[in-house]
Amino acid sequence: MRFKTILYSSLLPLALASTLPATASQGDSSPEKPSGAVNPLEWPEVAYPRVLTADGEAHVQTLLASMSAEQKVGQIVQADIGSVTPEDVREFHLGSVLNGGNSGPGGNDLAPARDWLALADAFYAASMDRAPGQPAIPIMWGTDAVHGHSNIVGATLFPHNVGLGAARDPALIERIGRITAIEIRVTGQEWTFAPTVTVPQDYRWGRAYEGYSSDPALVASYVGSMIRGLQGPPSTAPILAGPHVAASTKHFLADGATVDGKDQGDATVSELELRLIHGAPYIPAMENGVATVMTSFSSWQGVKISGNRGLIADILKDRMNFRGFVVTDWNAHGQVAGCSNASCPVAANAGIDMFMAPDSWRALYASTLAQVKDGTIPMARLDDAVARVLRVKQRLGLFDAGKPSARAYSGRFDLLGAPEHRAVAREAVRKSLVLLKNTGVLPLKPQAHILVAGDGADDIARQSGGWTLSWQGTGLSNGDFLGATSLWRGIEQNVAAAGGSAELAPDGKFGRHPDAAIVVFGETPYAEFQGDIPSLQLRPELRRPFATMRKLKAAGIPVVAVMITGRPLYINEALNEADAFVTAWLPGSEGAGVADLLFAGKDRAPAFDFQGRLPTAWPATARHGGPTLFPFGYGLTYADGPQPWKALSQDSQVADDGSGGGVYFDKGLATPSWSLTVSQADGGDPLRVTTVPATGLSGRASVHAADHTVQEGARQFVIAAGPAGAAVEIAAQNAVDLSRETNGDVMLLATLRLDAPPSAPVAMSVRCDGSDCGRPLHLPEFAALAPGQWRVLGVPLKCFAATGADMTRITAPFRLDTRGSLNISVSRVALGGGMEADVIAKCPLD
Repeated sequence: MRFKTILYSSLLPLALASTLPATASQGDSSPEKPSGAVNPLEWPEVAYPRVLTADGEAHVQTLLASMSAEQKVGQIVQADIGSVTPEDVREFHLGSVLNGGNSGPGGNDLAPARDWLALADAFYAASMDRAPGQPAIPIMWGTDAVHGHSNIVGATLFPHNVGLGAARDPALIERIGRITAIEIRVTGQEWTFAPTVTVPQDYRWGRAYEGYSSDPALVASYVGSMIRGLQGPPSTAPILAGPHVAASTKHFLADGATVDGKDQGDATVSELELRLIHGAPYIPAMENGVATVMTSFSSWQGVKISGNRGLIADILKDRMNFRGFVVTDWNAHGQVAGCSNASCPVAANAGIDMFMAPDSWRALYASTLAQVKDGTIPMARLDDAVARVLRVKQRLGLFDAGKPSARAYSGRFDLLGAPEHRAVAREAVRKSLVLLKNTGVLPLKPQAHILVAGDGADDIARQSGGWTLSWQGTGLSNGDFLGATSLWRGIEQNVAAAGGSAELAPDGKFGRHPDAAIVVFGETPYAEFQGDIPSLQLRPELRRPFATMRKLKAAGIPVVAVMITGRPLYINEALNEADAFVTAWLPGSEGAGVADLLFAGKDRAPAFDFQGRLPTAWPATARHGGPTLFPFGYGLTYADGPQPWKALSQDSQVADDGSGGGVYFDKGLATPSWSLTVSQADGGDPLRVTTVPATGLSGRASVHAADHTVQEGARQFVIAAGPAGAAVEIAAQNAVDLSRETNGDVMLLATLRLDAPPSAPVAMSVRCDGSDCGRPLHLPEFAALAPGQWRVLGVPLKCFAATGADMTRITAPFRLDTRGSLNISVSRVALGGGMEADVIAKCPLD
């Protein structure tokens, strides 16, 4: 057995342990210091490298002097491609566009690579189309290429950062960065919002898998490597002259330190902890000349980072000598005190150089221009922001690069998922796997008959996680992943090559008695706050493979458990049942890398050995802050030989509420804390549906079980017309705040079947604090559903907000009402992304 508590020589952990006050996690104990205030002189000075020539700087200043206020403001505004056109770029002089997780050319997330390149050309041409005498400033396109060029069908998908942290290989990280940059260049973008250099301290956080480790020294050891891979070594040579793109470290600062692991929440840590833990990765970022820094949605000591001048201007820019530009996250400026998505001079004056205003850019442009003209935002501050943006463009070489399709690597679609790229991704998978248990069953003999079970075995989207082709990584099939290999296919290929055989049976019901079984289970994809969880455990439905393991063991079949996960979780039951246990993290497109380590080679010796080590401690219970089962750095190898196993306690030490996070109704039942009600349209004569069949509204309404995906997995509502109308509602006593989800373009997804055409219009609405709020939505898409067919209807939460609903006080996220007859079956109501919807409603405002 092998593990080390500290894997990288660094004084930082020791300094932290010896100087951090006992109350650090509760914030700074100094009563006279204002919340969010900082002491810049206590932060390290960093030598940012020289990346512009004197001629380059002179060009920036010449451009700046020739620009109007309108042109300057345009340069600091970034719009999403789903909400902006090339003509808008031309008219408003916009400096940048991005593609959010759910945006693609023509509204198609799965658009072919050539469409991305064509759109890049269109935006570029618009930015360069200027009247005589006006400066032509090329646009920058930013993309979330966070584990490969992960928005593009057919691109190489690397393991997410938590897995790379387990690999302990900075040289590998640099190669991954270089490959990612090359594949980005193929489709014409020149800027990635990566690497994420967060240092997660609470793995209930839905973005924890985006961090390499909970250890700041390990994270810091990777930062320079990834930046060099993406940008190349810092120099005055244009970034685009090589196979490179601009990078962005994120999210500045302490997004991984929020209370209870709440995404976009508040970090109450002391400034000392802020500096030593969460500031540590920014030292190598500055030393390697990272081009941009993205601020966090979150707060520090109650002050939103995007409005904290002390952190942005005084520390990052003045003390740490950052010479690139600072961009906000998606409408994050709208969360700053005194601001909205449409207006935020506070953020500009705090040091923000570019607003990521995906769908709010037009109103923000107008308000920012007015604020510049009336002096609310000083011209000197605007000039500094614009100069920083221009310097990055100059450093890229954009002024001389020509249109995207004319640049090196552009249009070389054979480079997307190229064999040599996939080989590196497969190597990364091998190096990331952590062996937690092996009583001697591993390595398996590939000449045997192998059963592959579990619901995660043949699901490339699941093994790739969030930020994959769509924001949440959901609503995808294996057919969407050109050239990728699921874990099942990798195992099948390995066994077949050795003369053995393999059988896929997700439920474990095999046709031929196997010599051994591999059971693949774990988390399903999520991103950002959609992945926040109340405790460190899988949802109940994701634990079903544990029973499969138990049945296989009872049949005398050796079991190897493979867990797909973005974080360590309490899984003691699975650890007890399995003979061997491998943590695969979120391996990405090259699932064959898992098989590489599970099987012996031709001489019966392992073809590869495990080298992955835990990037954070593994919990013994589901309680955050509870006892540790496996320490940071733990990881078995084949060289360790079989290890004895002592049965673990299966007491999670937390209440098992089965929370699905944004799931309100599933398989025909309201989820915990939610209830299903049928009532009159005004809420009178309510019937709370707990069992079926049920009758209400004086006999006008009946509720029955219906089948969908599983027996009785839906509820059918048969309602006769009446003057009092009728409503079907899912509600809770306590309000939930859906403002983050609304800003994030999340949808309400209703899986339903129209069993007969309604006799009158059907409206959809939400309720706030138990009362009506906002105007009801009359959705033509609802009436147009084909009777008798199960469909997923997606309604953007922004539709409800646009009607006046207070999205911070939602007690009923789903309500249908009508004055006519209604015959409808509903299986599921949950939050999700557009990729999961069959039909997406537009937002009628009347």
